[in-house]
Amino acid sequence: MSKNKKIKKCLFPAAGYGTRFLPATKAIPKEMLPVLTKPLLQYGVEEAISAGCETMAIVTGRGKRAIEDHFDISYELEHQIKGTAKEHYLTEIRDVITNCTFSYTRQIEMKGLGHAILCGETLIGDEPFAVILADDLCDNDGDAVLSQMIKLYEKYQCSIVAVEEIPAQDSNKYGVIAGDKIPSQAENDDKTQAENDDKTQAENDDKTQAENEENRHPELVPQGYYSGHSESLFRVTNMVEKPEPEDAPSNLAIIGRYILTPDIFDIIRDTKPGKGGEIQITDALLTQAKAGNVIAYKFKGKRFDCGSVDGFVQATNYFYDKSNK
Repeated sequence: MSKNKKIKKCLFPAAGYGTRFLPATKAIPKEMLPVLTKPLLQYGVEEAISAGCETMAIVTGRGKRAIEDHFDISYELEHQIKGTAKEHYLTEIRDVITNCTFSYTRQIEMKGLGHAILCGETLIGDEPFAVILADDLCDNDGDAVLSQMIKLYEKYQCSIVAVEEIPAQDSNKYGVIAGDKIPSQAENDDKTQAENDDKTQAENDDKTQAENEENRHPELVPQGYYSGHSESLFRVTNMVEKPEPEDAPSNLAIIGRYILTPDIFDIIRDTKPGKGGEIQITDALLTQAKAGNVIAYKFKGKRFDCGSVDGFVQATNYFYDKSNK
């Protein structure tokens, strides 16, 4: 992998059964369930496009043909509504289709998220890539969550996971991380300035005067001081898949947004089945984390767990209210 390679591909694992939405998902992929007038997967694809991704690599399974049909031209429908007042309804999906390319592969067996990502290796190749889980629907008035993460990747050149704080009792639904805070550039600049100020003060004043100045200006000598964006970045030291509350290393849970480096594929191949007998991406990422190569990012924006009925309803209400403002 060459350094500083741009993130241009986004992988969408979309082979799951969606059993929590049965019977609706018996014949309709859960990724195609609509929040207002757009399916979940389209929200994710639009987020990836806004972040600069050009290729959408979708890992599907049996009964998922509707996904391919959605991101294709429907000549009969186009012909039927062309020149009518309804034609504008297809504007958004036309824009999606013309602004990126789609490639597909199948996950034959459901062996976990890590395995689903490994199935996409032939679509990704030897380059860093993004992963979006469509049932984690995110929204932000500024940069989309994936855009925020890609900007971080351009600086740190390592795998990045999006995290958010969760109630302790929900830890067994997520991968949970532990990590060390990473100071922001502004904090590093402040620290350097403070050190320079201290040095100049020591050189120009006698020891007593320097001590007095230090006492009058304690802000010039930060001791383990962190603020602002440093609260958002962590160098991951541990990751646990779906721990019980008493075993969780923190309250920071991984959500469905990842930036992964291509060495993750070989790591997944060497990863044994973990929680639930599945190949977990959390376990593979832990291998990278032990080498200091994973950052967790507390993103800006809202996240809805549309893999649950409650979260799906909350997302629908949120986007409905937003569309009417």
